[in-house]
Amino acid sequence: METMPHILVVDDDREIRDLLARFLERQRFRVTAARDGREARRAFLNGHYQLVVLDLMLPGESGLDLARWLRAETQVPIIMLTAMGEEPDRIIGLELGADDYVTKPFNPRELVARIRAVLRRVGEGEDRGREAPARLYQFAGWSLETARRRLVDPQGTDVALTGGEYDLLLALLDRPNRVLTRDMLLDLLRGRQAGPFDRAIDVAISRLRRKLEDDGRNAQLIKTVRGGGYVLAATVDRV
Repeated sequence: METMPHILVVDDDREIRDLLARFLERQRFRVTAARDGREARRAFLNGHYQLVVLDLMLPGESGLDLARWLRAETQVPIIMLTAMGEEPDRIIGLELGADDYVTKPFNPRELVARIRAVLRRVGEGEDRGREAPARLYQFAGWSLETARRRLVDPQGTDVALTGGEYDLLLALLDRPNRVLTRDMLLDLLRGRQAGPFDRAIDVAISRLRRKLEDDGRNAQLIKTVRGGGYVLAATVDRV
């Protein structure tokens, strides 16, 4: 059992909670279920999880507040469950660092596919770091050390990155001064295995710009190419 990925499911709907728990267990996942933010915090502090499935519409503490707390505590991947009309909350959730979302009502098989895609991306990122322990990227005064997944600003201060932000920055650093379309970025980040997710790329770019202190309205590092995509406009030295 310890080799199975451990998933925390947070949803106030008992029927959905039980359905997901049974289905995920049949797909060889360990599952812990929580009905609200308080139960989720207690479960999270008492266990070790590879991924959190989080409903945004929770009683009491909202799913967005819980996502904010999770992201402050850990880099565990988060997949949001949202209702059809909750696009603003979905965008806020992505900006907070969620890795993907599924819209209710959903097919449990689709959720499993997205869980596996996110876990695969996280695993591949960890494998990259192990395979290249000495890689160091230097650009515009910044540095990224892949062995420790460590981003350092020009003043020497560590800047925390989510798993998705790290993968996106690495994709850009490997291809400086080259226009990367959303489709190319989706493929590089293995997003196509989870279905079209163009808006997530835009949100992730916006979030990464803020981490790099790169004003989105007058971006100097990650520039938007109208009708094309994005380009990292910097000289990158690899050590």
